[in-house]
Amino acid sequence: MSIDLGTPALRSGTELVPALAEGETQSGKDFSSDQEVRWCPGCGDYAVLKAVQSFLPDLGLRRENIVFVSGIGCSSRFPYYLDTFGMHSIHGRAPAIATGLATAREDLSVWVVTGDGDALSIGGNHLIHALRRNLNMTILLFNNRIYGLTKGQYSPTSEPGKVTKSTPVGSIDHPFNPVSLALGAEATFVARTIDSDRKHLTAVLAAAAAHRGTSLVEIYQNCPIFNDGAFDVLKDRDSAQHALVPLEHGKPVTFGVRDEATGLGDKAVVRTASGSVEVVETASVPVEQILVHDAHADDATTAFALSRLTDNDHLNRSPIGIFRQVERATYDDEARAQVNRAVAVAPGTPEERLEALINAGDTWTVA
Repeated sequence: MSIDLGTPALRSGTELVPALAEGETQSGKDFSSDQEVRWCPGCGDYAVLKAVQSFLPDLGLRRENIVFVSGIGCSSRFPYYLDTFGMHSIHGRAPAIATGLATAREDLSVWVVTGDGDALSIGGNHLIHALRRNLNMTILLFNNRIYGLTKGQYSPTSEPGKVTKSTPVGSIDHPFNPVSLALGAEATFVARTIDSDRKHLTAVLAAAAAHRGTSLVEIYQNCPIFNDGAFDVLKDRDSAQHALVPLEHGKPVTFGVRDEATGLGDKAVVRTASGSVEVVETASVPVEQILVHDAHADDATTAFALSRLTDNDHLNRSPIGIFRQVERATYDDEARAQVNRAVAVAPGTPEERLEALINAGDTWTVA
């Protein structure tokens, strides 16, 4: 599957984040810290970490201009294992801290690493506001549909009826669909990938890093201890072709057994009379009725409809790829522009203006 990278533009304000000097190179080893990686054997986090370490040199950025902020959870150990700047922050508050960094430091490439519990429970409010503000940051949301660090309680993405230590007779909560949530918050870049598909994961990360604004990438990630096999239907070669719905900009949305002549799968996604989408047999409809994916559409309605193909109980219809990739003014660029305009009309040097403010008295007038 190919991924549309759109127009490359790395994290910055009005200028690009400082790049490596000409002829200077880096490797994945340069981004690996000296800390022992400590996750449970078989955890999907290992695969994501290795993919990120291997991908970061492709950005061509200095390590001191890259920062990873995490919250609390298994995935939040990420900053320890990367030889960049990083912060293991507060439960659910990584997007808020990253917001400050992205706004104050236009010379940084800002990344957030979070889990389904960290991001969608205590951190839900911070997440949706980061998405709607559209700051220059990339959010990696590891979704294993369980609380791993605290030993196996149900999470905001656990399916109904899920039996866990905190729901011994089954969860009665209605779970979040992270992609639907992000699209509802009008995020400008929303994608989904899988920990075990290194090629697809890396391609999605590249597109997310190139996007100007907030990128959210949901990563299906297996927890072998407390929720093993949660995504087996998407990883088994035989079942995956019938369950994974690849999204490629400008191409018909089909999946299943591929026809060598047409390149189309035997299942297709079409629009319904109500404006939603549904899965039909490809042979049962004219080719022109098959939905052609438009990740760059300003209206997120169709992208949202595609996200709803993923059922809360089962993953038998799971679109994967970039749902939405559009351009919109970013919060941090706009905030810096306001400051620059104010500075441009204010008399004196910055030191003189600060001195005048300090000595201005107990009251002041805002024009």
